Amino acid sequence: MNHIEILERLVGFPSVVGISNDTIVAWIKDYAEHNGATVTVLPGPEGDRANLFATIGPKDKAGYILSGHMDVVPALEPNWTSDPFHLRAEGDCLFGRGTSDMKGFLASALAALPMVANMQLTQPLHFAFSYDEEAGCRGVPHLIHQLPELCAKPVGAIIGEPSSLRAIRAHKGKAAARIEIRGRSGHSSRPDQGLNAIHAMTMVLNDALRVVEALRSGPFDQNFEPPYSTVQVGTVAGGRAVNIIPDLCSAELEARSVAGVSPTALLEPIKRAVDALAQQGFHTVWEVLSTYPALSLAVDAPLARLMDELTGAETLAAISYGTEAGLYQAAGIDAIICGPGDIARAHRADEFIRVDELAACQAMIERLAETLRS
Repeated sequence: MNHIEILERLVGFPSVVGISNDTIVAWIKDYAEHNGATVTVLPGPEGDRANLFATIGPKDKAGYILSGHMDVVPALEPNWTSDPFHLRAEGDCLFGRGTSDMKGFLASALAALPMVANMQLTQPLHFAFSYDEEAGCRGVPHLIHQLPELCAKPVGAIIGEPSSLRAIRAHKGKAAARIEIRGRSGHSSRPDQGLNAIHAMTMVLNDALRVVEALRSGPFDQNFEPPYSTVQVGTVAGGRAVNIIPDLCSAELEARSVAGVSPTALLEPIKRAVDALAQQGFHTVWEVLSTYPALSLAVDAPLARLMDELTGAETLAAISYGTEAGLYQAAGIDAIICGPGDIARAHRADEFIRVDELAACQAMIERLAETLRS
């Protein structure tokens, strides 16, 4: 099968984040095994989702990982001009949910797999496909944890997020959390008899704003815009009517951190403010929604130099979005981002990728495989 045929099959699986992905995993497993790969399906703790790990070449030698996620965001945008889960070709463009983010990379990798299998590799090439990346990289930590049982420690990992096939060395880390504050309801004419959850949340949000302002003083990394870590409150909800003391208020917030700064640590002052509300009689919940570390790979790292050669262009310093790459680096595996398509096309109606982008990515992967031969 060529990369277009494979992409058509992958797009046809509505593997939306947060739901079962057994059908797409089963198809990839059958395809990879049929074409000579050793495949392991790694069920996650959710029970209905799994990662997939496939290898061409000797598992006991150090090789490279091609990393991608099988899940996509929901296709709820109202202005799709065709079925988002049916690949539509128009000229050189292929439309469908996940074409750029990031089933295009999976299709290119799987299209290269049969040729790679016939190369008699002396170092392995691994295909690591994860679930629920779009929910904050929830699936891949389970895969990374099991890597020592699957293969020798890899030399590096290439994360195929859409980057116009330019290799990128850094991104910020992220942590997101949900706050729930429960107070005591009552009539608004007697606020002294209730516990106003919105008022309590306001105190927490004031602490969050103090963190926001403090972060403007650094530390700095000029590769990013803005060049410092950030905290943002994204949602707030609470209250039923103006004459009822609100007994429930919730909020969601996130931190994005430059390398060397823990995104979770940035949220700690806000968590302490939430915890302190218990002394005033409020019941609180602090739920971590997602977390992943920053990525920072040196420009002269062996993996960066290899990508210079494979892509024919110098690596780029940084991107604004996050990926699974930071988790691989945190596990002691050098990682870099490089994949077909454009992130600007992702998470929007009529997402697309170009045929020539798929072909270029497949060619890059085959060149990588050539470096793993004797």
